[in-house]
Amino acid sequence: MPGEMSGEVSPTGQRADPGSPPDVRASHADRDRVVDVLRIAAGDGLLTADELDERVEAALSARTRRELAALTADLPPVSATTGATVAEVKDVVRIDQVHSGPVERTGRWVVPRRLELAVTYCEVTLDFTDAVITHDTLRIDVAMTGKTLTLVTRPGIVVDTDALHLVHSRITYRGTPARPGAPVVLRVELVGQKAHGRVVVRPPRRTLGQWLRRGPA
Repeated sequence: MPGEMSGEVSPTGQRADPGSPPDVRASHADRDRVVDVLRIAAGDGLLTADELDERVEAALSARTRRELAALTADLPPVSATTGATVAEVKDVVRIDQVHSGPVERTGRWVVPRRLELAVTYCEVTLDFTDAVITHDTLRIDVAMTGKTLTLVTRPGIVVDTDALHLVHSRITYRGTPARPGAPVVLRVELVGQKAHGRVVVRPPRRTLGQWLRRGPA
């Protein structure tokens, strides 16, 4: 038995403590952590859409930690940085600014479950290229006047603007080319009102090499 338990893998893909019981009942928090790891792996291209759906369904119905561990056993261990970031995911983030500098979320920022934009005459850029995504939907409540709201997407991110009311504004949408079989990692839903300005949805800027090759961004 000791040798068997030494190969146990934790729900986050890490090696479990050799002394931990192999068939401990899984809690809701255990299942949620595994789902977070699976979605991050899908966002990094390690799982296909079908694999993500199958594993998430299995995680939500798992009864023991051993069952959960099997779902992440073939994935790279979650780094300390990523693990800390997942723990910091917030339900609601509010950005409230008037006539100030640009508002930017770029790099490896943590996507909340809901974002409230109460912004007047400030540029806003939400760049999802390297963002940490641990859930499948982001609702953005827009109360924005003036300037441009820019969303930089990547394959697997879908932006829905059907519920956004425009007043003297327009939307420019250039979707990110999707790879065959790529899962929908995040659905961004814009609701509320955008007045006097633009909403731009676009992929990342092309590099010089991509321009020369006329390749996809």
